[in-house]
Amino acid sequence: MTTKKPAKRLTEEEIDRAVTTQADNDSAWGKPVRVKKPKMSSLTIPADLAARAAFLARLHRSSGLDEWVAHILRERIQLEEAAFDEAKRGLSRKRGAGRSMRRTAKSRR
Repeated sequence: MTTKKPAKRLTEEEIDRAVTTQADNDSAWGKPVRVKKPKMSSLTIPADLAARAAFLARLHRSSGLDEWVAHILRERIQLEEAAFDEAKRGLSRKRGAGRSMRRTAKSRR
């Protein structure tokens, strides 16, 4: 059985030296990566909901409806993601508890 040796951790100075020596070597660089800014997307909501949202945006002194809706969506998405993560942790705890219960039952035999 062979074991892997842990990689040597380079100091910042060693990293800087390696990058500097490779900077002028074109073969050390890959193809340039092009990044496109994502296009804005639109969302259609019923007129009565838009009116209620516009009222609340003004009430909260938001600079505009779009900004306020984006803020509310961000908050809601954070809440939903936190709830999802908590549910996943709860399921993994239940699975872990079930495994330990089975082990305990097997160890009694």
